[in-house]
Amino acid sequence: MGPRNNSANVPKKSGWCVNELNQVPVPVMLLPDDFKANSKIKVTNHLFNRENLPSHFKFKDYCPQVFRNLRERFGIDDIDYQVSLTRSSPYSEKESDGRFLLSYDKTLAVKEISSEDVANMHSILSDYHQHIVKCHGSTLLPQFLGMYRLSVDNEDFYMLVMRNMFSHRLTVHRKYDLKGSLVSREASDKEKIKELPTLKDMDFLNMSQKVYIDEEQKKVFMEKLKRDVEFLVQLKIMDYSLLLGIHDVLRAEQEEEDETEEEDAENEGTVHATFGSYGTSPEGIAGYLNSHKPLGPGEFDPVIDVYAIKSSESAPQKEVYFMGLIDILTQYDAKKKAAHAAKTVKHGAGAEISTVHPDQYGKRFLEFVTNIFA
Repeated sequence: MGPRNNSANVPKKSGWCVNELNQVPVPVMLLPDDFKANSKIKVTNHLFNRENLPSHFKFKDYCPQVFRNLRERFGIDDIDYQVSLTRSSPYSEKESDGRFLLSYDKTLAVKEISSEDVANMHSILSDYHQHIVKCHGSTLLPQFLGMYRLSVDNEDFYMLVMRNMFSHRLTVHRKYDLKGSLVSREASDKEKIKELPTLKDMDFLNMSQKVYIDEEQKKVFMEKLKRDVEFLVQLKIMDYSLLLGIHDVLRAEQEEEDETEEEDAENEGTVHATFGSYGTSPEGIAGYLNSHKPLGPGEFDPVIDVYAIKSSESAPQKEVYFMGLIDILTQYDAKKKAAHAAKTVKHGAGAEISTVHPDQYGKRFLEFVTNIFA
């Protein structure tokens, strides 16, 4: 069977959206060529909003059938994906350098990557897809949903779209990037004064931080983690991290209470607009609440917040944890081997440096993560 023709050139369009690249029928099964394919659109004469967009740009969708298949395995509807990505402009997170964006509904993360990252992604995509098939989409790895190139004025921008590891509704109050290494693994003073600093391994230990989840949840989590780390070791990947976000339920309740008091003063008299046809009788209000069932403090939708775990009943404070693996595109190549040699000379052979062989990195990483639990 010959390769599929997934390319398209559509000149002189007045507008575009991701859906333009999604017209090829869904295949029954993926072929080797699908892991090399791409779709393209060229946009010219962009007259309707020339003030906001350049008159010429090109858009490239890498391996569209593969990523469509991955989205399906991760339980993400294609229409929902397109709406999240295109309905409104994404925005930078606070304290971000602008290279990491969230979709307007906070369900998708869009990361600007390098051309080298694109090549690395291509090199692992087939193995990554097989891994997702084997684990039935149950993984702590990033959920890769799409990869694109935008070309404007002969300058290329590469973007990788993933499921947001943090919640679309629960605020993260503390954040850690954990590698299992102790050398140079403390947040800088400049980082620590940010509203939501990215803390590191030494900060985690110095603050006596712990993750409080019950034994069954810990067992399930560690089984996923060991399976995923084994996969990364097999691909000679290293330098990845466990991203840990902590939502403090009591703090969030207090913040919400403060906001509600302010809003109540502004929203007096709007009760009819809120409850609509249900009316404002006790029965009507109860009917409205039963039909909508809003999530309470610290509650989340596990279908959307797939990286979330509630704290155990015996935890000292009520929290929700978001835990997943990030930065999995670094392979142990010649550059990393040279960095390992240089760091060993500087810190000594026994130092807990981050640049080590993938086998050693994976073993040390698992040992560290095992000990983050109370």
